[in-house]
Amino acid sequence: MGKVYSHLSEEERQVIQIEIGNGTSIRGIGLMLGRNASTVSREVKRNTWFPSNENESYRPYRPKRLKAGPWTGRYYIAGPAQRRADQRRMKPRKPHRLSYDRLWAWVAEKLGCGWSPLLISGRLRVLWPDDPLMRVCPETVYQWIYADKRRRERWARCLPRGHKRRRKRMGRRVSRFPISGRVPISERPEAAGDRSGFGHWEADSVIGAGCNLHTEVERKTRYLMARIVPDKTAGENVGAQLAMFRPLPAGARLSVTHDNGAEFARHTRLREELGMSTYFADPYSSWQRGSNENRNGMIRRYLPKRCEITLGMARDLREIVDETDNRPMRILGYRTPAEAFTDELLDLQAKQGCCTYK
Repeated sequence: MGKVYSHLSEEERQVIQIEIGNGTSIRGIGLMLGRNASTVSREVKRNTWFPSNENESYRPYRPKRLKAGPWTGRYYIAGPAQRRADQRRMKPRKPHRLSYDRLWAWVAEKLGCGWSPLLISGRLRVLWPDDPLMRVCPETVYQWIYADKRRRERWARCLPRGHKRRRKRMGRRVSRFPISGRVPISERPEAAGDRSGFGHWEADSVIGAGCNLHTEVERKTRYLMARIVPDKTAGENVGAQLAMFRPLPAGARLSVTHDNGAEFARHTRLREELGMSTYFADPYSSWQRGSNENRNGMIRRYLPKRCEITLGMARDLREIVDETDNRPMRILGYRTPAEAFTDELLDLQAKQGCCTYK
């Protein structure tokens, strides 16, 4: 059984008053009372009394270079100390933000849907802009979950990475492979680099037991596309890319940035058949394709590492991608990638129609 803690009693405060008058040290008083020295120290600091102050809250300024007169002295007296402690105990404590039932019900529902605390916090401001009770910051949600063992066991699995303990994010090593016709990311146009242009994609693979996934993410809208490939060969991956990009208008497939994996060795087919520019990130620099890495992390929440992936899971993959693309993002003003991608396609169509009319 753990140690039981209790508040200081009036008798203990009287002992503190007497021993301070006798010049006993804080540590000595703690040993005498069987209390920690920090407990006694906090009690003395909290309830020191200034005789020159009637309401017992004023702290006169007294430079150390001046001699201490009787009006500047301060004393610890058990009676006022006990009254202050009783008054503090009677004051209502501020409730925890997530103790508001309506707020927690909504937060719990979205956690169950796989939303991150950041998305939950931002969406609350969109749905209830004038309700201060429907507010919670992401850190509050994380602390609420990890502060209690039962809540951690119940809700940690719903968080983006599902870790049992909070920890720093770790990088992933990228293998180097000589690729013919490789164009470095430094030559990528500025519109692709700063995400101001539409139609620039990032490519990567998600490895499974059996089959793999080929994923593409549009940099500006963070729109995700994914397709199951039977293996990690270059032919299968470029075939998946061609199948995903062909239905899109030319203005929505301008370029694609790969990592340095061997599965992208036949990237030149994208240039030859679709007219797309292809670029490659620097080795060991996965942050240069951050959008794709983020979306792959979302997929891993449904298909963790060493999970079996088969060609018959196309429908399941479609549901995962749809749920990911219909989840709001802060970077998009809490719009969904699907909404942002559709808006860009409509703008592109309007511009092409205007040019045709002219």
